[in-house]
Amino acid sequence: MAKIVAIANQKGGVGKTTTAVNLSSCVAALGKRVLIVDLDPQGNTTTGYGIPKRSVEKGTYEILIGEARASEAIRKTEYRTDVIGSNTRLAGASLEMIDLPARESRLRKALAEVQKDYDFIFIDCPPSLDLLTLNGLSACDSVLIPVQCEYYALEGLSDLMNTVRIVRRSMNPSLDIEGVLLTMFDGRTNLSIQVAQEVKRFFGAKVYSTVIPRNVRLSEAPSHGKPICGYDRTCRGAEAYAALAVEFLRKNA
Repeated sequence: MAKIVAIANQKGGVGKTTTAVNLSSCVAALGKRVLIVDLDPQGNTTTGYGIPKRSVEKGTYEILIGEARASEAIRKTEYRTDVIGSNTRLAGASLEMIDLPARESRLRKALAEVQKDYDFIFIDCPPSLDLLTLNGLSACDSVLIPVQCEYYALEGLSDLMNTVRIVRRSMNPSLDIEGVLLTMFDGRTNLSIQVAQEVKRFFGAKVYSTVIPRNVRLSEAPSHGKPICGYDRTCRGAEAYAALAVEFLRKNA
């Protein structure tokens, strides 16, 4: 039975989708059965795996409003990772779900059908607190939080933790913090070091020892529709996500 991990942060630009695409592909490369669900209307995880957004006829949107089953929306990729894609149609889902029954738990119910077929299911949540993110946090066992090593990222972190507390109280009492990942780290700057220290002071052992550096190749890979392990497996970014996958699996052994 798959462990479901949401990758979430209400602040945009923290490396959330980069982490979703590259962690899922690196975990799959280590022999695990992996599904990733694109819960962001921007569809960047979808294109990050080389799937054109316009080609997604059945995806996260259709699952949430009840027009398709999860098993019908799964797309195979050459990177051993299956994908449930999204596109801009998903942007309207929050409004359409308002009058639907159990609106916060529709994704959890949909994924129950395929949970037995995988070891891990990752959910790439949108950078906002709306009904889509609540569905992601309600569906998951734990949440992985990427944190950019900049000052404003710390402000967004407190907002996210407040959201996690709300979800625990009302929708998903067993929701756990999977881990906190420091991204876009530059060891040459005092700010990156200070932010890392502050995050570790707050989250302690939940902070991954692996940090993701600033890396041009990581930024280039999505434009080629490839995770970093398929684009340049020798770059620093690829080595960091490969190390993160090992650390992630060790904690889930």
